[in-house]
Amino acid sequence: MTAVAPSIWADVVGQQVAVERLTRAARTPVHAYLFVGPAGSTKKEAARAFAALLLAGADEPSERDTELVLRGEHPDVKETARVGASISFDQAREIVRTASLAPSEGERKVMILEEFHLLRPEGAALLLKTIEEPPSSTTFLILADFIPQDLITIASRCARIDFRHVDEQHVADRLVSEGVDPDSAAEAAGAAGGNLDRARVLAADPELAARRRAFADVPHQLDGNGATVMKLVDDLLGRIETAAGPLAARQAAEVAALDERIARYGERGSGKKTLDERHKRELRRHRTDELRAGLTVIAGAYRDALVNGSIRRPDAVAEAVLHIHEAMEALERNPNEALLLQSLLWSLPVLTD
Repeated sequence: MTAVAPSIWADVVGQQVAVERLTRAARTPVHAYLFVGPAGSTKKEAARAFAALLLAGADEPSERDTELVLRGEHPDVKETARVGASISFDQAREIVRTASLAPSEGERKVMILEEFHLLRPEGAALLLKTIEEPPSSTTFLILADFIPQDLITIASRCARIDFRHVDEQHVADRLVSEGVDPDSAAEAAGAAGGNLDRARVLAADPELAARRRAFADVPHQLDGNGATVMKLVDDLLGRIETAAGPLAARQAAEVAALDERIARYGERGSGKKTLDERHKRELRRHRTDELRAGLTVIAGAYRDALVNGSIRRPDAVAEAVLHIHEAMEALERNPNEALLLQSLLWSLPVLTD
């Protein structure tokens, strides 16, 4: 078997079309690119790989500049993540200031802007001119899960690269290559909804299968009794809390590694605050993803019941699925999770075995 040569694109999974477009684009790059696709689609990894190609000029993972870019440590590649719930006006102003500075080492500087769909409108107005006409030495790589109305004008000034949910088989194969046993990899891939980051967390979660069964059993446990609803909600939220364990363990390891670097080199420029903010965002997103995945399982239980004849009213199933999808949409507004689930379960029909 012929060995596959190492590549800067190795961590970009299931995005062959995007990789081919970016490889061609690097020959004659423009001033700004917009990477659009769902969380966990490896667009951040693609942004780093593309930045490495722009700076180094070749697909050479062992080259010094490339190694630094892929680790997020190159002085001429500035990565900006939101602090708090959105990218603020102050953060946007700092992006403008940083973009105006000359590169530290080479002739080009790359600005990677994460979660740009969460940019506040006043920040978008401030950044428009800079992204439209940046200094000739600066290239913007803008990452967004989707394009909200406030960003349409900025989006029109960029070359768009689309990313899709990672195919389930690609997710499973990647997990296996990272040391996950095939059965656990398949289970995690099936539950992750095309999000490779989430699949990695789920692959380390021994309670994944039991948690999915608990959500699937909800329609069969309902009996029109308020006490039952309260008990089910407490159980589901407790399982979600426990599910954060593998993620919390990974975060603790990152904090320990950072503390070690601080002990050696000092705290200035360590990024401790940024790491803390990222961890909070990851935990919040993990809970939301778990709830969304669980609600999807409940909806599937109603659809299965309609197919196997245990519920004979299509209108009841349609209404239940509608309520579930409304609850999933409400998760974007950071609701009180217990109240949301209680209200939802009260509205759902009972399934009898």
